[in-house]
Amino acid sequence: MAEAQNIPAGSTTAGAIAVAAESTVATRMSAPPSFDVADFPVPHGREEEWRFTPLARLKGLHDGTAVANGTMKAQIDAPEGVTVESVERDDERIGKAGTPVDRVAAQAFSSFAKATVVTVPKETVLAEPIRVALHGEGGTTFGHTVFDIKPFAEAIIVIDHTGDGVRAANVDILVGDGAKVTFVSVQDWDDTAVHTSQHNALVGRDASFKSVVVTFGGDLVRLHPRVTYAGPGGEAEMLGLYFTDAGQHQEHRLLVTHDAPHCKSNVVYKGALQGQDAHAVWIGDVLIEKSAEGTDTYEMNRNLVLTDGARVDSVPNLEIETGEIVGAGHASATGRFDDEQLFYL
Repeated sequence: MAEAQNIPAGSTTAGAIAVAAESTVATRMSAPPSFDVADFPVPHGREEEWRFTPLARLKGLHDGTAVANGTMKAQIDAPEGVTVESVERDDERIGKAGTPVDRVAAQAFSSFAKATVVTVPKETVLAEPIRVALHGEGGTTFGHTVFDIKPFAEAIIVIDHTGDGVRAANVDILVGDGAKVTFVSVQDWDDTAVHTSQHNALVGRDASFKSVVVTFGGDLVRLHPRVTYAGPGGEAEMLGLYFTDAGQHQEHRLLVTHDAPHCKSNVVYKGALQGQDAHAVWIGDVLIEKSAEGTDTYEMNRNLVLTDGARVDSVPNLEIETGEIVGAGHASATGRFDDEQLFYL
């Protein structure tokens, strides 16, 4: 079953409304973004943003019963010239890239003790990537990391998640004007781990941001990559790869907000599933605001179901508030090999 929609240049706002998915971007959120967990009601599973998530497997992250009682070992390998700081909660760089959009992200923000800030100076081109290794040793942990890439710098950031435990975190990526950043997040947890995270990227004027999300392990992984623009001419590419095995729940909820003129975004996520009760969820939301004239955007999700008993929920959604765009579209397809194809493999 496949779904594809395209809106050519010069399309009107009325036409954009006609291709919107079953709900608008705005109505996907039961409450406005907030840093205060008290501003979000406790979800019960009927809400639009929670209806695919097995709440009982969140280990109390959603209802306030989770407490920080675990250990997360962190190792950061940073090239020469990069600074790494441990800062207090009142540091002005924390939260600058984005605000929590659900209760779990707000819980993570309310619960971390200190944040890690990694800064790449202006006009610095890194020859080696910044590597962050996070290894869980059980229990529940909360975290907040800020990557501050100054104007015209170039950097590759790789975060590897391994081990066990319950992890809720927020990651901010500040992409300065004219900077180029590749951000890679790998989820290779043990089978019993739970991981939720909101990735906030703020893309500056004429800057380039690439997000690569790779998800294999964990009992439940729920990621929310987000992109907004701080000026015109920014470009964002969001790539994802996931393999969902028996009993795993992997959920990727993307939101690209075009709020500056003449920016681009391209989203491509692909996954495969096998085994009983394997469940993959992909939500792709793109919002083009009235101020974002000249936007060029496209998103695509592809899923391959390898065995019976696996389930995919794929929901692309495009909301446009201006007709002065270069182009916009989305596509989603889920299928499996037929018997003849399997015979010739």
